[in-house]
Amino acid sequence: MAKLKLIQVFEHQRLFKNNTYDGVRFEDRYFSALLKLNELHNSKYFTPIYEGIKFDSYVGVLQVDDLVIEVLPKVEGSTAENNQWRDVLIEMLQVTHQLKVNQLGQASVAKQSIHLLDIYFDWFLTEVEQLVHAGLIKQYRKETKNTLALKGKLEFAGHIRKNLVHQERFYTMHQVYDTDHVLHQVMNEALQVVETMSKGTYRYGHCKAVQLNFPEVGALAVVAQTFEKINFNRKNQAYKTVIALARLIILNYSPNVKHGDEQMLALMFDMNDLWEKYVLAKLQQQANQEWLVKGQDSKQFWERKTMRPDIVLKHISSGETIIIDTKWKNYAYDRIGMDDLRQIYVYNEFWEAKVGMLLYPSPKESKIVVKGTYARNGYLGRIALVTVLDEKGRLDKNLGKKVFMMIEDSLSVNQ
Repeated sequence: MAKLKLIQVFEHQRLFKNNTYDGVRFEDRYFSALLKLNELHNSKYFTPIYEGIKFDSYVGVLQVDDLVIEVLPKVEGSTAENNQWRDVLIEMLQVTHQLKVNQLGQASVAKQSIHLLDIYFDWFLTEVEQLVHAGLIKQYRKETKNTLALKGKLEFAGHIRKNLVHQERFYTMHQVYDTDHVLHQVMNEALQVVETMSKGTYRYGHCKAVQLNFPEVGALAVVAQTFEKINFNRKNQAYKTVIALARLIILNYSPNVKHGDEQMLALMFDMNDLWEKYVLAKLQQQANQEWLVKGQDSKQFWERKTMRPDIVLKHISSGETIIIDTKWKNYAYDRIGMDDLRQIYVYNEFWEAKVGMLLYPSPKESKIVVKGTYARNGYLGRIALVTVLDEKGRLDKNLGKKVFMMIEDSLSVNQ
């Protein structure tokens, strides 16, 4: 694989075949491969358009052969540059515990600019190295083969078939205690993906060094069900992170889709979901002992149907409840849907909350832009904006504090 090329785009942006972006030509072969990759993932990452693609609300990174495409979030009206929004995305993933960034060596940074795939791959390789250094665990497994000594259970049919001439051998099923088990087989498959996708980069040598120290294990066709069958206990608890990363790498890797020759991998995140989790995390950090903050709190709505508001806040001393529904899109009053307003009303009804808030990202200011009252029961509805970036173009550390200030303002009016 040749040296990697990088194109950076924002969510909802378009790429057209054979146009040049960031000095890289978006060739026909990349376009065709991306269509296959998107189809494999239920067509959720982007929408095909005439001679091109239009990205949707998913952000992250796509790699097709030697092309890496970073899809970045952005709030309309912001002047932050591409790399600043990449840092914003990485920090959001950190805060919501979907990414753990270990400090990367200066040698690595000097050789090639770091993108999201680099961080995930380096994280995985570091986790594998730490486990190897600490000592890989052994587990019992069943092995069926010819031996010179009778041990375990003799497999009569296989013994007669294989040892009619060599009567000194025994075809047995017996237990072996070693490192060749499903955890290491999964890790080995992920290492092979990292090796394939890292050719032509500084990481390739690092990956080969890790593989050299990794034990020889059997091949395993890893699918989603493989991970569902893995049970963690006190002995293998240290493997949780590395297996989670291996799952992310393996299940998002798509080699030879529809008999093609492309090597493809996608690590993409729904920005609506990420924004919700980020706001929740910042509110939980700011809550102290005054508020109980829950995400996706569920109540029965109809028969077996349930409803889950994004965020539920309950004041510990007064018992006052606030409902917040996050929206990662540009705010415009004339685009506020009746469905959103009805949804807040129903949330208020079921959680007995006097205030419900729709929360939008903003490039410049944090404030309540609409204050309304529902005609029935007097529930208060709020539409609020909160800044994503601070004055220096970095992720605003005070987001949670600003949201709580708007909540307190709503409660004081209510009282």
